[in-house]
This record gives sequence, C-alpha cells and structure tokens, in this order.
Amino acid sequence: MEPIVTPAGLRAVPELSYLTATNVARYRAIMRFIYLEYQRLKYWLRPEEIYEGVLAFGVLDGYTLEQCMSDLESLKNWGNLASRHDGGRALSLEEYMRKKSQYLLTPYSIEIERMLETLEKVKGYGGSLETTYFDTIAACVHEIRERADLFELGEALHNWEKLYVAFKTMHDNAADFIASIHSIQADEMMATEGFLALKDNLVNYLQHFVKSLQRSAYKIEGQLLRIGDGLRDLYLEKVLADELRKPRLEEGKSEQELWLEFSQGWSNLRRWFIGSDSELSELTLLEKATKEAIAKVVRSAVRLQERRRGGVSRRNDLETLGRRFAELDDVLEAHRLAAYAFGLFATRHLQGHDARETERADASTWNEPPNVRLIRTRSRKRSVRSASEPMRSHAAKREAYREQVEAQLAEERAFVEQMRGYGLTAIADLPMLKGKERMRLLQWIGRCTATASRSFVTADGYRIAVKLPDDPEDEAVLQSQDGDLVMLNYSIEVTEGGTLHG
Repeated sequence: MEPIVTPAGLRAVPELSYLTATNVARYRAIMRFIYLEYQRLKYWLRPEEIYEGVLAFGVLDGYTLEQCMSDLESLKNWGNLASRHDGGRALSLEEYMRKKSQYLLTPYSIEIERMLETLEKVKGYGGSLETTYFDTIAACVHEIRERADLFELGEALHNWEKLYVAFKTMHDNAADFIASIHSIQADEMMATEGFLALKDNLVNYLQHFVKSLQRSAYKIEGQLLRIGDGLRDLYLEKVLADELRKPRLEEGKSEQELWLEFSQGWSNLRRWFIGSDSELSELTLLEKATKEAIAKVVRSAVRLQERRRGGVSRRNDLETLGRRFAELDDVLEAHRLAAYAFGLFATRHLQGHDARETERADASTWNEPPNVRLIRTRSRKRSVRSASEPMRSHAAKREAYREQVEAQLAEERAFVEQMRGYGLTAIADLPMLKGKERMRLLQWIGRCTATASRSFVTADGYRIAVKLPDDPEDEAVLQSQDGDLVMLNYSIEVTEGGTLHG
C-alpha cells in the first residue's frame, strides 16, 4: 500500500522561518530557552522570565526586553508559540501598561527543537549492527502467529510498538553504519597505519552480524510467510482498537488514517524481510552490503600491509642470503636453503588429458613421460610482425593424428578378434593382458553392466556381452603386465552380427 500524499502534507512550513530569519540568533536563543524549560515541565512562561533566561546564556549583547517582546510576537505569528493572557497582578505601572501574556511552545516547535538538538550531536553517520533486534522481532512475530486471536486489551498495541520500534531502529542503525563505512572519513581512516589495529575487530564485528542475520532473519522471513492476510487483518484490527481506546485531549488521527498507518507499517516489515516479485528484499541487500563492507576492509588492510612491506629496504637481508649461497659447496644444500628462503614457486594449473602409461597407484610421477603443453605469453607487448605471413598448413598434424587413430582402431580390432576367438570365456581363464587391453576390457564390462541387456554393439558390428557369475562371491584375478586386479569372475563373449550363444 503506497503512502497517501494530501495537499495539507505539502503545505509551506512557516514554523521553520525563525531558522533563516535576519535575527536568527535571537530567535534561536528564545526557542532554546523555552524548550529547555519545557523539558523541566515548565510550560507557560512570562516574557520577563524568557528575557532573563536568554540573557543568562551570555550570547546576545545589548539585548533589551522590548526586543524580546517583539521577537516573541514574531514567533507567535509564525506558529512557533501560543499565548494567553496573564491574569496575574501588576506590580508596577510599567507592567500594568504593557499587555501581559504567557507563551507556550507549539507541537511543531517542540519537534523542531528536538530535531535541532539531535543534529547538534551528529558527528558522523554513527549507527551499529546490533543482532538483538532480530531476536525481538522474531519473538513478536512468533507471538502474532501463535496467539493473535487471544490478545487481551492493550497486548496487541504493546506487541506492535515493541515490534515496529525494534524493526525501525535496526534498519536505521544498519543503514547508518554501512553508510559510515563508505564515507570519506572512513576511506581516509582506512588509509592510515592505525587502521591495521582496528581491522580484526571490525571484520569480526561484521562477520558476527552476517552470521546472526543468516540465522535469525531468515527465521523471521519464514514466520511472516506463514501469516496470511486474515491473521494479519485480525491482528491489526486489535492494534487499532487498542490505539483508539487511548484517551485523547486533542484531535488526533482518524480511524482510517491509523489503519492506513498500521497497514503501511506491516507492508514495510514484510517487504524488508521477504521482498516482492519485482525486487529483492532489503534483508538480502543488507547482507550483500555487509559482505561488500568486509571485502572493502580486507582490501584496505592488504594495501596497507603491502605499502608497509614496500617501504622497507631488504638490501642487507639479500646480501646476507647471497653470502650464504656463496659459502655452500653442495648443490643439494643450496636447494634446501632456497626452499627455506623462498618457499614453493607459484604454481599454474593446466587443464587437459594426461596420457598415462600405467594406472598403478605406486607408480612415481617422475617415471611418467612428460606431457607437452604449449603456453601462450601473457605479455601485453605486441610482437613485431611482417607485413604479410604465409598461411599455416596443418596437413602434417592432421596426417599424424589420422595415423594415430587408425593405429588405435587397428589395436581395438585385433583385441576384438582375439576375444572372439576365445568364445564365451571367464576372467579367470584369460591369459596375461597388456595394459591397454586390460583398460579396454574394463571399459567393455562397464558399458555392459550399465545396460539392461548386459551387452552392446561396436561400430564394426560386433556384439559384446557380459554375464554375471552365478555365485556373487565368485572372484578371479585379472592378470596384466601393469599389475593384477581382483574382481568378479565375469564371463565375456564377443560375437559377430549380434548372435549370442547360450
């Protein structure tokens, strides 16, 4: 529900005129004195009391009572003060001749002075990331879901005030704190050496808030999703009834205005935790902003540490290390010293297929043949090229690859013919196999066991079938040149044209 804007809400505010008037210092001194007396529960003040109080501030030179009377009337005309006739007895002819009045702050002026008092204390964004507000909100929402229809007189309004105050305070404090991290003052502070001492506490503080956010806030989201429109309306109706039950000496908001206010407040709460179809929830955005703040703090700390290391000369250390290397006669000792001094070199991960000759687990990496990979330079410097280059021919590579593929196919056909000659044979009856033959045989078994028919047909038209042993514990040893493999005693048959023998 969108907030309603009325013409009255867009009117000019003459009550703010005294903040920009010519004699602003006099007006503000008067308003501040009356506001301080209002906080002391002294409401109606005579002009003489106001004048003496303003003089006690010691900020206005040559200020007279007549000027004070004129200023009070100006403030009254702007709507900052209300006046009434002072029926007290005059003690002098001057008092009798002067129109006697008493002055009182209007509600607008009280809020203006309260705002100014708050603004004077502002030193930055402030704010905090308190997690206790989530617990308060979760408890209130849980109470609404469990016993909204059982609230006694005044309980619904108390629950609403507790819920919405916690929600608004949490939102305002979090927004202010995140804004303070991105302020110019914070950027300047993060560039100083003293920030390193603060970094760990700040990161832990932010991480603790993210963990609590993920643990508690999403529980609130789940509770809100379970509160339907009917239960919501029942709860807000009880809140509205409790609010209307309060005795009022002045004209307040109408029932419809209060209902719109409560409905809008509930919509704000739901949108903050759940969001809508067209936009993310404020909860998600706050979590993202907090994680970005953590990343910013860590980046700033890393830059400071790099700058600190960059400013330290290591010439003496390197000269000492060079002498140590010069004193060594054994290259192995030099390798050990280099390992202690420099550690492992930066690694690069290369993705590709390793052409291994064996699958043995105890085979050393150093005994494997190298895999050659062409690595392109990352230099941004462009190499000088001639005006024209001949077209590169890859015919030799294609021919070599074709020969390699034909050789692999020939080996596979030879193995198929060899296995077809054995007929239906078990693993235990097979002779010693080569490493590639053993891998091809295991591939066949894998493909066959993955199908319901326990068979498949090769590209040359041979059908390869595997039969499970009758005894599930019947095992055999598959012997190959690169080792022995204990496995089930499968029976394997290779036939031509798809015909299988029982």
